[in-house]
Amino acid sequence: MDGQRTSNWWTFWGVVILLWAAFPLVWMFSLAFKRPETFTAGTPTFFPSDWTWDNFSTVFSDELFTSALRNSFGIAVIATLLSVIVAMFAAYAIARLEYRGKALLLSMALAIAMFPQAALVGPLFNMWRGLGIYDTWIGLIIPYLTFALPLSIWTMSAFFRQIPWEMEQAAQVDGATSWQAFRKVIIPLAAPGVFTTAILTFFFCWNEFLLATSLTSTDKARTVPAALSFFTGASQFQSPVTAIMAASVIVTIPVIIIVLIFQRRIVAGLTAGAVKG
Repeated sequence: MDGQRTSNWWTFWGVVILLWAAFPLVWMFSLAFKRPETFTAGTPTFFPSDWTWDNFSTVFSDELFTSALRNSFGIAVIATLLSVIVAMFAAYAIARLEYRGKALLLSMALAIAMFPQAALVGPLFNMWRGLGIYDTWIGLIIPYLTFALPLSIWTMSAFFRQIPWEMEQAAQVDGATSWQAFRKVIIPLAAPGVFTTAILTFFFCWNEFLLATSLTSTDKARTVPAALSFFTGASQFQSPVTAIMAASVIVTIPVIIIVLIFQRRIVAGLTAGAVKG
């Protein structure tokens, strides 16, 4: 009886948390289908009384959004690929090799992940302008890698620790070199971890706002989160809120789909290595 009551309480609080988390998303979707004039009406409603797709047409007809969408996708994909490749080698060295300073390396990676981004905006702004990479893709990819690598290394090292050492030794006994054993044995077995790391890194790069706003000044490299802060409505006399919500829906739907499809891999990647046996 007590077990059933405890289970019911967990279910109740789970539903409450779900509703709390889903409310902003539902509100965003509702605003995306409202007309700008009804949004500022004297008697607003939660759901649109007159559903419209005009906000989405306004968004896609604006070069600011379409160029930002291309920038976001390109920068996120490149940063994710580079982060996964570097993290694979670093995580393998942490999980398999014994060397001096290993604990210090892990501590430094964790410290970088905890370091506030706002403290680096000013120095990066001056440095990037001096190097000539301000308002460029590479100017965003480099800091994205800096903050994405610690998470990538920690996630992938947990997967590498789960792979039996004997399998790599058996490949070497059969004549494979260390590189061949790593490439043909370790990486395929760690594929779930690599895939999970890529998803989490892509989400970070896709949603990042502070660096994208501070290190860009034009549409040349500005990503979607930064571009939305400069977005306006179809005219200067219309509220841009509904158009901004439509743009937010467009960039949120792919993230939601990816999370729903690969949620088990994401959870496995975050909990890998937490339990032995």
